Amino acid sequence: MIPVHTDYDPDAELPERPSKSQLKREMDALQALGERLVGLSAERLAKIDMPDDLREAVKDAQRFTKHEARRRQLQYVGRLMRNVDPVPIQAAIDEIDGISAAANARMHALERLRERLLEDEGVLDEIARRTATADFQRLRQLRRNAIKERAEKKPPRAYRELFRVLRELEEQIND
Repeated sequence: MIPVHTDYDPDAELPERPSKSQLKREMDALQALGERLVGLSAERLAKIDMPDDLREAVKDAQRFTKHEARRRQLQYVGRLMRNVDPVPIQAAIDEIDGISAAANARMHALERLRERLLEDEGVLDEIARRTATADFQRLRQLRRNAIKERAEKKPPRAYRELFRVLRELEEQIND
């Protein structure tokens, strides 16, 4: 007599495994994310939280100029990415690219702050409360120059510089 296993159910579904194509797409996506990391500047790369071995591999890939060496290093970066949660890294890159809603909201808030500063010099007091490292003489000068540029319909150099200075102050506050 043949023993019968009572816990065997021929109608039970087997666990779904991802297809080979799906695995390849996921690996390609991780490698593409690694390529984005390699394309970042050193200061932006420093702001992204990642394991040390991945950081070193990315820095090595940035140094390579020969095509084949760089290709192999990018594959290695992609392989290291398999052991890392890619979501925070992707979010950081999206933030750098300005894709995230939070980054857009911050940029719009800075634009509104710049407009308020151009309309009212009293906004400098608000900036002073938020940061003590601001160069208020420079901010006043940029404000005057931006107002003058608008009145004379000149290119908005000071206007853009004012935005850049406000963004740097905001980054100092957030760090």
